[in-house]
Amino acid sequence: MRGAHREVRVDAEQAGAVVWRNRALTLFDRVAVPVAVCDVRGRVILANPEMAAECGTTPGRLRDRDVLDLFRPQDATQVERITEALRLRHRSRYEVSVRWRSADGTERFGELTADPVSDTVDDTPALLVMLRARGECARPDPEPARVTPVEGRVLALLAGGATTARAARELGLSTDGVTYHLRRLSARWNAANRTELVARAYALGVLTPGVWPPEAKVVPGQA
Repeated sequence: MRGAHREVRVDAEQAGAVVWRNRALTLFDRVAVPVAVCDVRGRVILANPEMAAECGTTPGRLRDRDVLDLFRPQDATQVERITEALRLRHRSRYEVSVRWRSADGTERFGELTADPVSDTVDDTPALLVMLRARGECARPDPEPARVTPVEGRVLALLAGGATTARAARELGLSTDGVTYHLRRLSARWNAANRTELVARAYALGVLTPGVWPPEAKVVPGQA
């Protein structure tokens, strides 16, 4: 009889543990910040939807990924210090400055905070990892589109209001020669008319903003 009572008690404890585990997982999934559980080597065991969304994927697809491949450390010495501390079974909160590319392609920066967690102090800990975004990295100015020197001069003259005939005189070309360059540029940039062609030249960095008469920033390209 005592054995039967013991089995009933164990079954009840196991059932209770399952209930609390399910509740914890539900709470984990509903946390509004990116959180993951990793093993001591940084392999993802479990990730919530917010963490997966930062990587443009689903929680299941993050499993077994290296968290430091997903979020690039900016200081290797930070990672080395954490590795040594975990080897010595120190149980502090650790922080690593990281960068990553979000689902929309934006380069972002922030911190990963890792807390060692385990049932007992003797167990090998897992890492409860939380991501804190600080902002977006500045995007470098785009390089000007590649145009030839003649194409750049044609565009600058066109932006200054020159007709085909005047552009031809300025460049020492025939009117057909100027038209040829304009057609090539229009086809390359899918411009419907000359007004759109000039607008695209400014948008692509070929023509220098705020300068009159217009000037081209020529990047060597194919003729």
